[in-house]
Amino acid sequence: MIYGIPTYDLPLMAAVAFLSYLIGSIPFGLVLTALSGNGDIRKIGSGNIGATNVLRTGRKGLAAGTLALDGTKGAFAVFCAFVLCPFHTLAAESLAAVFAVAGHCFPVWLKFRGGKGVATGLGCILALMPGVGLCCCALWLIFAKVTRISSAGAIIAFAALPLLMIRPGRIDFSSPAYVAGGLIAMMILIRHHANIMRLLKGTEPRIGQKSA
Repeated sequence: MIYGIPTYDLPLMAAVAFLSYLIGSIPFGLVLTALSGNGDIRKIGSGNIGATNVLRTGRKGLAAGTLALDGTKGAFAVFCAFVLCPFHTLAAESLAAVFAVAGHCFPVWLKFRGGKGVATGLGCILALMPGVGLCCCALWLIFAKVTRISSAGAIIAFAALPLLMIRPGRIDFSSPAYVAGGLIAMMILIRHHANIMRLLKGTEPRIGQKSA
């Protein structure tokens, strides 16, 4: 028994994980740029399928749409877990959040070469822990605006995520939500390893600037 989940419910949890992965793996940035006639986003700028790279096409509306849809799919995966698992809700939602971000970062349709999971991760955290999610969004927006570097805001926001989840006077490391938040933060920070190196060198492109 894991987190109070009996063995006979594990297939349902596996189904939640699989569904969440499929939802997360929908490459909205790639789809929207292709439908708008801007070609393959993977051949533009950094080659990433996320909103920041979509912005490099010069289409702000397209980038905003990508951001919104990527965030929504994360929240939707958590909502599906809520509906499908009424008896193990927090564990199911936490599992869905992790696999939705994994789906975005490593989509099977794109040979496991996806985005960096920021918008999807924020959508998941907002659905799973609204207060913490709002704090992460605020950090991301503030640091992205101050530095004009989107990756800097994302790195700060998700590096702070495990600390933001700590309740006053108590650190519940065993909570499925805490475990999920830690895994999501780790996944997104690992996906930003190249950005971190460029930030240290001072060569990270600013918002709207073309990648070298």
